[in-house]
Amino acid sequence: MADTLKDATLKAVQLEALVVMKIIKHCSQTFPTTATGFLVGMDKAANLEVTNSFPFPTIEVPPTDGHHDNNAASNLAAAAPRAKANATYQNEMIKKLREVNVDANNTGWYTSANLGNFVNLNMIENQYFYQKELNERTVALVHDVSRSSQGSLSLRAFRLSPSFITAYKEAKFTTESLQKSNLRYQDILLELPVQIHNSHLLTSFLHSLPSPVPSAEAQESQPPTLASLAKTPNPLSPNFSSLNLSIDPFLTQTTDLLLESIETHHTELNNYQYYQRQLAREQTKISAWQAKRKSENASRALAKQTPLPEDEWQRLFKLPQEPGRLDTLLNSRQVEQYARQVDGFAAGVTGKMFAVRGNLLPGAGEA
Repeated sequence: MADTLKDATLKAVQLEALVVMKIIKHCSQTFPTTATGFLVGMDKAANLEVTNSFPFPTIEVPPTDGHHDNNAASNLAAAAPRAKANATYQNEMIKKLREVNVDANNTGWYTSANLGNFVNLNMIENQYFYQKELNERTVALVHDVSRSSQGSLSLRAFRLSPSFITAYKEAKFTTESLQKSNLRYQDILLELPVQIHNSHLLTSFLHSLPSPVPSAEAQESQPPTLASLAKTPNPLSPNFSSLNLSIDPFLTQTTDLLLESIETHHTELNNYQYYQRQLAREQTKISAWQAKRKSENASRALAKQTPLPEDEWQRLFKLPQEPGRLDTLLNSRQVEQYARQVDGFAAGVTGKMFAVRGNLLPGAGEA
């Protein structure tokens, strides 16, 4: 049975509503500092059910010059999932959960993000640690606090692809190795669909909630029949708030981050081009030295003298080391993430603009 579960490919992640609320609360309280925690649940064939979550213990960073360093706190929190102390804490927590007979299988970890900026080396190292050391069938949940604050819940699940795990294990991200493995930036992460599960009792309660804040008498007298329930305003019903024509400020900030990532990509490209120029110069020097050594050996052979070694160039010349391509791959994947966000926002705004274009264009309403 265990081999069958291991061979089955994960196709979806099911989250309990309690898990979603706990993740949202933890990430919102620590924002803008990164929040991380671990997930527990059950693995059922192709579905991964997450039934509970727990935040990792926070480490207080001493203030420097009277100021609190948010970057240092974020870096410590981002590296928390693979810390030894937190791994021990996680094992102890799972042991306690098993004693009370609840779901206590390791199903992954979660982290917070700001404006979709989550594709970085910390996330790769954390997920690699979980998939290789703890449990291969684990996921990384990413909760975008900024996007969720606009009224649209952003909670996504990711895994590292098998091809990227193989390349990361070998720690070779050179141009030659990437060409042989045919690894692209699109192959780094695999996204899984996320489903939120509620009990039938909770679903019935949500649909019975009135839209205004109920008074004490209204709380005591819930709708007794289906007819009275239909007359009560339902907060889950469609409304006109989604038709707001104002440009989302999240779109402007995402565009700025997209431009910064593109500039970073150009910087990485310039560094690689500088390496290629340095390599070409050194190879030209080596070729000239080898040609000169061959001519010297030919002259010594005519003079019946011992030829000089022709591999001495390895000691005289030092080829520049090729810069790693991992940062370039991650930055390209982050650029793709920003581009998808901009595309999603622009599509919604464009559709609403077309719907009301008669009131926006001058003279269109008169025609």
